[in-house]
Amino acid sequence: MAKDEQVSLVLTTLPGSVDGDRFGRTLVEERLAACVHIHGAGRSVYRWENQLVVEEEQSVTIKTTADLVLTLERRIGELHSYREPEILVITVSGGSASYLAWLKRSTQAASVLESKE
Repeated sequence: MAKDEQVSLVLTTLPGSVDGDRFGRTLVEERLAACVHIHGAGRSVYRWENQLVVEEEQSVTIKTTADLVLTLERRIGELHSYREPEILVITVSGGSASYLAWLKRSTQAASVLESKE
């Protein structure tokens, strides 16, 4: 499957105090994502700068195409308040043909712009 046909899930987190809807709307409006799913608030436990941290966070799943992942990563960095935001990319190996076609159409304008740069 060509890279421009592949679908990816990008996982990130946002602080509990951040407007997750605004974050998601920005990515969808810019056609970097077909859908952004903001999961309810939860708690994360992690080590940062040699300190144990427990913090309220929102998990976010971003559905996009593989050819947009690098641009999406840069945009997440611009929108995110963390110095080192979580960005995990999962390649999708299959799914409903009609859903995957919708996802690709929903991000197509951004993909076309990307290929012209």
